[in-house]
Amino acid sequence: MKNTETTRPFESSEIGTPRDYTDNLYRVYFELPDPDGLAGKIIADFVGPERACAILRLAHGYETELPIQCIPEIVRLLALQNLSVYQVVRYAKSGGVWV
Repeated sequence: MKNTETTRPFESSEIGTPRDYTDNLYRVYFELPDPDGLAGKIIADFVGPERACAILRLAHGYETELPIQCIPEIVRLLALQNLSVYQVVRYAKSGGVWV
């Protein structure tokens, strides 16, 4: 199905793909070492203070909610600080939207 102005976003075949430029939020896990908390600060600064409190610190990384198109930008910001990202996992779509 081709995405047109009359196609509702949830009917598009591009939802959940790298071509998803909607405001839909997805749970995303960034696996990386972060002994000094710099990666957590970078992610928190990106998502903003309202969403930063919902970031989960896990044993080997962080989980947060983001639109798909934000993932490469966060990876780039982490790499600019010489932080190694070992994997990024996009989980299921959540109910919110990026505002």
